[in-house]
Parts: sequence; C-alpha cells; structure tokens
Amino acid sequence: MEYNWNWGIFLESSPDGTGSYLYTLFLGARWTLAASLTAWTAALLMGIIVGTITTFPRRLWSALGNAYIEFFRNIPLLVQMFLWFFVVPEILPESIGAWMKRMPNSSFWTAVIALSFFTSTRVAVQFRAGILSQARGQMMAAQALGMNLTQTYGHVLLPMAFRIVLPPLTSEFMNTLKNSSVAMTVGLMELTAQTRAMQEFSFQVFEAFTVSTLIYLIINLLIVLGMRQIERGLAVPGFSIERDPEARMREGG
Repeated sequence: MEYNWNWGIFLESSPDGTGSYLYTLFLGARWTLAASLTAWTAALLMGIIVGTITTFPRRLWSALGNAYIEFFRNIPLLVQMFLWFFVVPEILPESIGAWMKRMPNSSFWTAVIALSFFTSTRVAVQFRAGILSQARGQMMAAQALGMNLTQTYGHVLLPMAFRIVLPPLTSEFMNTLKNSSVAMTVGLMELTAQTRAMQEFSFQVFEAFTVSTLIYLIINLLIVLGMRQIERGLAVPGFSIERDPEARMREGG
C-alpha cells in the first residue's frame, strides 16, 4: 500500500482545539523543556551534594551517599515514574495523598521528581570522579593554608571538579531532555506524547515523527553549543580539555 505524504497537515487545525498541528508540537516541546530544565537544575544540585559527601573522610557520610546512588541508579526510570505517580500517593497519609492527586499539573511534577532523582545519581558519580581525579596535593595545600574541610571543598576541589566534568554533564543534560519522553506514560503531554497524538488523529505518522525528531535535534544542538561556550568561559589555563591545536602540533614537533 502506497503512503500518501501530506506536509500541509501541520497547518491544519488540531482536534484538541489548541491551534494547528505544528503549534501542538511546539506546546509539547515547551512542556519537554520545562520538565527537563527543572529536573536538570534539581539533579545538578542534588548530584553535587551527594557526589561530594561520598568523598568525605567520614565513612558514615560516604556510605549514605553511596546508598543513595545505588538505590536510585538501579531502579529503571519508567518504574520510578510509576512509583511516584501511582504508589507514593497511596502509601502517604490520606490527606497528603489526596492533595498530591488533585495537585495541578501533577504529571509534570511527577516527571520532574523522577527525572531529578534518577539523573542526580549519574551527576553524583561524575562529580565524585571529578573530585577524586585531582591531585592529593591540592587538598594538602589547602589544609596547609589553614582551610577547613568545607573551605577546601568550596574554594579548591569543587570549582575544579565542575570544570573537569562539564563534558559529561553536557551528555547528562541531553539525556535528561530525551528521558523526559518517558513522562508521557503518566499523562504529561510533552513532545513525544503530542507527536503520538498527532499521528493517531491525522494518520500522518512519518510527517509527525520527522518534525518531532528535528525539534529534538535542534534543542540538543543548542544545548551542546551553549555548554561549549560555558566550558570555554570557565577553562583554566593548563587544565583545559580542548587544547589549542597549534599548541598540540608544537608539542608534537
């Protein structure tokens, strides 16, 4: 059976009454960005805290941080999404559970919470690696200057660790954007959910997913370009990951 292409479908009115099909996809992209940016901000803060305490000399703090990482990292994101949306409101006190169910945009906040916990474990592991990859002499030098543990981490180890892990953080940011598509399973009408809705209403599956793919691609490219600018702006001479090609050639010569 021959497929009938119809790129003009994006200018036709969507049955949901929001406007054209193209505008419906942009509404989905807006929910995707909102969920991803909110979850990424929370995951970054949580990941920095957890990743830092896993490197503390006190074993209790380190054990707590590692337990957090292993717990949330080993539960699939889809399962976590279902747990937060369907299970948690039922096991909490009735008044709190009822409030969670009636909360406006509950599917959005469920997606944000699940994405935050899931992504924070990966960020924590990266920050831990960034801290431990630094020479021990940096901590010893900070202590020799009279800094306590908090000052050593805040002024010496964490600023450099952040610069070291910026490239993998870029990948995690992109993964958060892509993982937000799982939120369609709890009712969030993000980009993938709107694409599927368009496909079911119009039967123009290839057109819908082609444009959706392009939107994802454009957003991810903007993330890469933005993170590269941040990386260059925060680079420390002598510690930059992307070194000057001419300098590498001179060293090779």
